[in-house]
Amino acid sequence: MKRSVFTALVASFLALGLASSQDSGGTGLRVGVFSVDATPPVGSPLAYDPMEGVDTPLSCRGIVLAGAGKPIVLCAIDWIGIGNAGQTVFKEAIAAATGTEPDRVVVHTLHQHDAPRCDFSAEELIAVEGIGGGGFHPEHARSVAAAAAEAAVGALARARPVTRVGTGQAVVDRVASNRRPLGPDGKVIAVRPTATRDPEIRALPIGTVDPVLRLVSFHDDDETIAVLTWFATHPQSYYRTKLAGVDFPGMARDAREAETGVPHLHFNGAGGNVGAGKWNDGAPENRQVLADRVAAAMREAWEKIETRPLSAGEVAWRVEEVRLPVAEHLDEAALEATLANRVSPPMDRFRAATRLVWLRRCRAGDPILVGCLRLGDVRVLHLPGELFVEYQLAAQALRPDLFVAMAAYGDYAPGYIGTEIAYGQGGYETSDRASSVAPGVERVLMGAIARLLDAVP
Repeated sequence: MKRSVFTALVASFLALGLASSQDSGGTGLRVGVFSVDATPPVGSPLAYDPMEGVDTPLSCRGIVLAGAGKPIVLCAIDWIGIGNAGQTVFKEAIAAATGTEPDRVVVHTLHQHDAPRCDFSAEELIAVEGIGGGGFHPEHARSVAAAAAEAAVGALARARPVTRVGTGQAVVDRVASNRRPLGPDGKVIAVRPTATRDPEIRALPIGTVDPVLRLVSFHDDDETIAVLTWFATHPQSYYRTKLAGVDFPGMARDAREAETGVPHLHFNGAGGNVGAGKWNDGAPENRQVLADRVAAAMREAWEKIETRPLSAGEVAWRVEEVRLPVAEHLDEAALEATLANRVSPPMDRFRAATRLVWLRRCRAGDPILVGCLRLGDVRVLHLPGELFVEYQLAAQALRPDLFVAMAAYGDYAPGYIGTEIAYGQGGYETSDRASSVAPGVERVLMGAIARLLDAVP
């Protein structure tokens, strides 16, 4: 988006947002919810193929928390990833509209693969090469950011008082399995993708996962206003259908929202090295099977909700700036050559552009923000990239006295983020193709997580 156009857009939303916040009434804690369509038009690039139709509509959903300082906005979008200036455009638009700061807005994707990408930094580079729109549909993405900002204004105006917060959790049966089974030597012995057709690889042990789905609910006395859930797994049952779709976690979320009548946001946890491969051979009927298993856990967690009073003074938002160590394999000259190579497929050139932007960001010391929402004894961590599940498990172990949930797939620019030891174990996720950070990333991120949780790392 041209800067002048974007500035005019957010300025108009700012005026609306300030008026809405003044009209929303009350000084106590309030929450508003919003949802807008995020399905691109036919012909748009999805993650891997041009879109030919719609299986299930994609959405951009969010909540606005007001009454505890400037508003806090949490967004979850049915796209594969939003990185670099894609994050900036969404955050700045929503922040300006709601009268808050961009660092009090988080934008996460659920990481479905029959869904689009978004990176305006990379788009700017490929547009210069004459292949603008080769990675995603930029005008549509801008329209979703604008629609989300406008919807957030309405959510703030309609915000309901929050008197209680609830928590619940349940084990998700036969969905999560580690994608990186290890042999006796501690090395990855096979890739177990989200759809694994080889029965011998499916039969390998589950490996390290977090099988627990976590739920937080907001209540106005006895009435439930909104529900948020988190579960760590890649969301693919099968893909490359050329049909936009929410896949099994989105199906579970939509089914529960229809069943309860309560707005439901779902976030993908630290599922970078987790998928359904042990339980899924890619057969189309397995999509509904997996959706039903996730929905069953959502229902059980709902039935187990325990609520307690929540005041505005118990709500806080904190961020830590982190500068992730860039992967040594990223070569600026080689990336520039791929970007300029007119024979290379447009998507390859777009991917080179995303990595080139990330490399330059890291060299410039441009930070990524790690956030933490406090709701009484609840902590919700907001992390970038395709984070390994070990980060989620480690965060929970740091504060076993708290209810700790984690949303990953924020800024998509770093790609996969493994643990330090994982980079010597082999496998796809820590390969040069997949990860744009160095092994020292673990120390950086765990330090930030520990500080946000007021814990000793």
